[in-house]
Amino acid sequence: MMSELLVATSNAHKTQEIAAMLGDSWQVHSLRAYPGVTLPEETGTTFAANAILKAQGASAALPGLLILADDSGLEVDALKGEPGVWSARYAGEGATDAENRQKLKAALSVLDLPDSTGFTGRFRCCLALVKDEQVLHVTHGAVEGHLRLEEQGEGGFGYDALFQPVGYEDTFGVLCHEVKNSLSHRAKAMAEMQAWLAENIQA
Repeated sequence: MMSELLVATSNAHKTQEIAAMLGDSWQVHSLRAYPGVTLPEETGTTFAANAILKAQGASAALPGLLILADDSGLEVDALKGEPGVWSARYAGEGATDAENRQKLKAALSVLDLPDSTGFTGRFRCCLALVKDEQVLHVTHGAVEGHLRLEEQGEGGFGYDALFQPVGYEDTFGVLCHEVKNSLSHRAKAMAEMQAWLAENIQA
């Protein structure tokens, strides 16, 4: 039998990434299968705090299910770590990905940095695994890179079209899923989570 995992998000891209990383031995669902469940407000000041908030919130409504929640975001050194935990709502509550990217480009375009410095930053991800509101495991991942002022590619989501990982000439908006899923912040956090699942949860 396949093990089941609920990802505490309605983001189809994020759910597909996690499902691809876990492989065929896992049946992965999102909150789209449970439209009556709403997640608590992300009031945490760290990715870990928000991931745990979301996982426990979903778990309270769906007892007995193994639930994985992700909180991730972009940190830009020139902006003192912003947008950080506010990445998904950088341009305001309910902001679209395009609106968030536009605000980021505007914030970076007014900065005067030497070419040798560039706009360095990183994506960070925290994953929290919960069952019956009990935290089972928490993992972290990060990928370093540079931020572009012009978008490249239409793949991925969020800030992917602006983020060029170290060692690559293209952004996450261009790089194929296989490459992105091998080096992304979420991939690194998932690799640690997979190792824990393999040892502790029968799949």
